[in-house]
Amino acid sequence: MLLRFATAVLGDDVAELAAAREAIAEAMGGAALTDTAAVAALFNAIDRVADSTGIPLEEEKAADTADFRAAIGIDDFAAAAEKGSRS
Repeated sequence: MLLRFATAVLGDDVAELAAAREAIAEAMGGAALTDTAAVAALFNAIDRVADSTGIPLEEEKAADTADFRAAIGIDDFAAAAEKGSRS
């Protein structure tokens, strides 16, 4: 349910985002939906701060997470490609 919400937040399907929000609210309540949205927004903000300052992913973390990032497709995102060109 939370993965669905996170995916919808990053997507452009307004109906899917609404359905994901409703599912969380029904299953866990309005306060949990608020907390979930706040966490998603915070992660977005933290990433934007790191991106805007040019902070690269540390080599050790890149090596430790390579298979994980490949498995979930993180390296396919445009921001990942941009970061790769900066390192």
